[in-house]
Amino acid sequence: MVSRVRVWLNRTYAENVFFMDQLRSNPQARPVEIHATHGDPDSPVLAAADTADLEPEGLSPAAYVEFALDQCQRRGIDVFVPRLHQATIAAHREEFRAVGTTLLAPPAEAVHVFEDKVTAYQAVEALGVPVPPYHRVRDADELVAAVEELEAGGHKACFKPAAGAGGVGFRVVTRAPFSLTHLNGFPGPHVPLDVVLDALRDAGETVDWLVMPRLEQPEVSVDCLVAPDGRVRMAVGRTKNGRRRGFTLGPAWIEPARRLAEAFGLHYLSNIQFRMYGDDPVLMDVNTRPAGGLHQLSLCGLNAPWAAVQLALGEDPGDLLPARLGADYTVVSGPRAVRPVSLPHQRPDVPATTPEPAEGRPFALAPAPGVRPHPADRPLAV
Repeated sequence: MVSRVRVWLNRTYAENVFFMDQLRSNPQARPVEIHATHGDPDSPVLAAADTADLEPEGLSPAAYVEFALDQCQRRGIDVFVPRLHQATIAAHREEFRAVGTTLLAPPAEAVHVFEDKVTAYQAVEALGVPVPPYHRVRDADELVAAVEELEAGGHKACFKPAAGAGGVGFRVVTRAPFSLTHLNGFPGPHVPLDVVLDALRDAGETVDWLVMPRLEQPEVSVDCLVAPDGRVRMAVGRTKNGRRRGFTLGPAWIEPARRLAEAFGLHYLSNIQFRMYGDDPVLMDVNTRPAGGLHQLSLCGLNAPWAAVQLALGEDPGDLLPARLGADYTVVSGPRAVRPVSLPHQRPDVPATTPEPAEGRPFALAPAPGVRPHPADRPLAV
């Protein structure tokens, strides 16, 4: 009889519903049960899971580790894919191993390197991988100096938080004064320099921004799978140029990505992003987690999520090579179900009060129609 694998994804992004789909459609037809937790009861990840919990709010990273260990032990989690508090959780790898759970995450040291983009760029430069010019700025005067230096070299300047994920906080600096032009059409990333300077001076506090030239397309995200022994098992680039997407095995992107993944021990799934600086590809960002678009590799005949779980279970999936690179494509959105919500304060017939969770547990969500509740999904006292 083939044993069941139980996988937990904590507070992750909505696109990981496809990560979950790929786990269930694994080529070995292995039974997979998925547990998910999130702070938003309407997250589609909760609806796609077999069992789900709302996460308690306001926990420190250390307290969250205790919450996570309890989840793993009570629910019999075999493989935990942490996104929230990834570095802190990774630092407690042996404690999770002691309750029978393998973390699908790089070592804490590797995660820490890439939490701060300036620290990451310095480490990457030392390895010989090209990065764009960059400046760390804390105040208005440093921002002006950085923007002027980049503009003198013929580049548009942009900035983003030195620590952050995705495109949160990304802005492109413009010298054009604020006008109706900025209010026409959809909101964009462009912001007048004088508006930014006024905001910085009015705030009376420092910031921690990375200022760099606006890099050009194509953007290439290399999805990597690295075994715990440090060997790269997969490195495939996903290209993005406007709406058009595609795949590449071009050495200009793949070789530096492999070098980074091996040198920093980015075990399991990571995503290494490049863009163009003039005629040369340079590193843009390193994500020590599975990318939201990882499932797109299925168009190449690859199931990277399942191969990563196999590695976490001590199994050998072999090297993952694309069966094909496939035709170019684009991405469109579509509807996904959300779970029925059983929180008392969200029932129309109950006063809007929020009782304390029983036994310190987060509120449980009602199971999706047709889903057998897990034994740990017992009702909560209200």
